[in-house]
Amino acid sequence: MSEGEQSDLFATDPPERPDPGRDSSVGGGPVGRMQPLAARMRPRTLAEMVGQEHILRPGGLLLRLVAGNRFGSLIFYGPPGSGKTSLAEVIARETKSRFVRVNAVMSNVAELRDILAVARRRPEAGTILFIDELHRFNKSQQDLLLPDVEEGSVRLIGATTHNPGFYVNPPLLSRSHLFRLDPLTPAHVVSVLKRALGDVERGLGSRGCTAADPVLLDLAKLCDGDLRRALNALEVLVLSLPERAAITPAELETFARERRIRYDADEDEHYDTISAFIKSCRGCDPDAAMYWLAKMLAGGEDPRFIARRLVILASEDIGLADSHALSVAVAAHQAVDFIGLPEAELTLAHATLYIATASKSNSATEALGAAKAALADQPVQSVPIQLRDKGGQASKRMGHGQGYLYSHEFPEAISGQEYLGKPLALYSPKSIGAEAAIADRLARWRQLKAARQGRKPPAT
Repeated sequence: MSEGEQSDLFATDPPERPDPGRDSSVGGGPVGRMQPLAARMRPRTLAEMVGQEHILRPGGLLLRLVAGNRFGSLIFYGPPGSGKTSLAEVIARETKSRFVRVNAVMSNVAELRDILAVARRRPEAGTILFIDELHRFNKSQQDLLLPDVEEGSVRLIGATTHNPGFYVNPPLLSRSHLFRLDPLTPAHVVSVLKRALGDVERGLGSRGCTAADPVLLDLAKLCDGDLRRALNALEVLVLSLPERAAITPAELETFARERRIRYDADEDEHYDTISAFIKSCRGCDPDAAMYWLAKMLAGGEDPRFIARRLVILASEDIGLADSHALSVAVAAHQAVDFIGLPEAELTLAHATLYIATASKSNSATEALGAAKAALADQPVQSVPIQLRDKGGQASKRMGHGQGYLYSHEFPEAISGQEYLGKPLALYSPKSIGAEAAIADRLARWRQLKAARQGRKPPAT
């Protein structure tokens, strides 16, 4: 990209070759009127920003940095429509900085080199390089930014919907202030929708359409905190009606039927939602577990992935407290494979409710962890000679199997024999569900074992 082709929205001086197809105004001219409503209604000052009080509160870190024009590189992390791009543009406007916008999906190394070279030649412009969808940049592209970010030739503002800890190189992340943006509340969305309906200059005020607060609130809720989506939906609704008409609940019905759940397979929403599902099942909350299950299914999650997680939960968090849970989970996994959606949703609901309402024990998880720790921290034990396989003449000559006591020849199959050279206590049963009976049984067996070894029975 040449210098004249860059998007200098807020340059301190005009670009040498302004791009005639790029309107840098905010909704005023004819080109601006062709922009979607969400673009025209972008805030022009920090005071016009809505929501995000946790980072935009008076006296907060970000506002102090912007007021003094002393900020370095910034990364804004949050869901779509939460105001990441708007905040970047406002910061550039308020600091009178040259603003260059790049979309990581369409950019490449050659374009970045050109942008950075221009920024080095114009240090007085205070270039802000805004990279939308920063997570789409590969390691080489991110590394290319480091020298100029380090030298201050550009100030990077990156926007991402993905967890920067997973997608942004640690050196670049360490040189940036990270701010998380939250989904906007319905009240915040409604306030902007009202402003858009009445704004003649940038909004839809010239149409004269109206909407009652409950209608706008329903629209805001349907958009899940995504202000861009809400504004664009409002524009479609208004343009589909005659001038000075009222938007009624009937007009929202079509939009509501086409509502899409925000759910990104194999990305943050995928991992966050399955995490909430697992923790709800573990925490014995069937209502929450069913909600997260429904969200995953509505978002297009692979039902086999959900079924696999239920199988893992059955052993990790229920275990011996209710061994039937594993049978139910495995059956659900098999059923999902040969039934398929949408009928398999019922099978997943069945298994989810069983897992969520079952007695919980993580003793299997703890026992396995204790055994692995014993292997890692202590000398590895040899198999006692009486327990070794005695098949073959060589094994018999070495005495393998001699002294083994056949358990079924003793009452309750307790011979008193040790099965480790150095006994270890790794499994601690919980007094929960069916495992309570196991705890009682093991306590009795320990007493029988001690008696047959001629030891004092252990305290119960």
